[in-house]
Amino acid sequence: MKLNPLIENLDLLIRPIVEDKGYEMYYLEFVKDDGENYLRVYIESENGISLEDCEKVSRPISTMLDEKDPIAESYYLEVSSPGLNRSLHTEKHYGDSINKEVLVRLNKKLNDNKLYKGTLVSFDNENIVLSIEDEALSIPRDIIKAMNIEGEI
Repeated sequence: MKLNPLIENLDLLIRPIVEDKGYEMYYLEFVKDDGENYLRVYIESENGISLEDCEKVSRPISTMLDEKDPIAESYYLEVSSPGLNRSLHTEKHYGDSINKEVLVRLNKKLNDNKLYKGTLVSFDNENIVLSIEDEALSIPRDIIKAMNIEGEI
């Protein structure tokens, strides 16, 4: 998946800090929400993520961003866990989610639906395959708007 140049640059700057603190960077996004810009850094670890973990990572990222100033616009920095219903963006996310229940939102209708819930069976560069009530459904990746894990408690 091709990232935009800003995200690529931010990834190069932020990932080493996250990993140096002993965490894995799950995902990074720069978005506009309610008229404000947000740089969101999602981190994870085998033991889960606490508020203290987010603070431990946020401070050095904030310091580096102040020094390097890679973003021209004003923004808020948020560091958090990707959460129970985490969104899936990368090949690694897809691979880690095989045999898990997912919710898929589409940009356009497929078989008269734009929303599917099922078990992620497989994926390739073109399609994902869900198992829905023991039936296989192939969904073209280019019409997927969003895909999230359906959380288990």
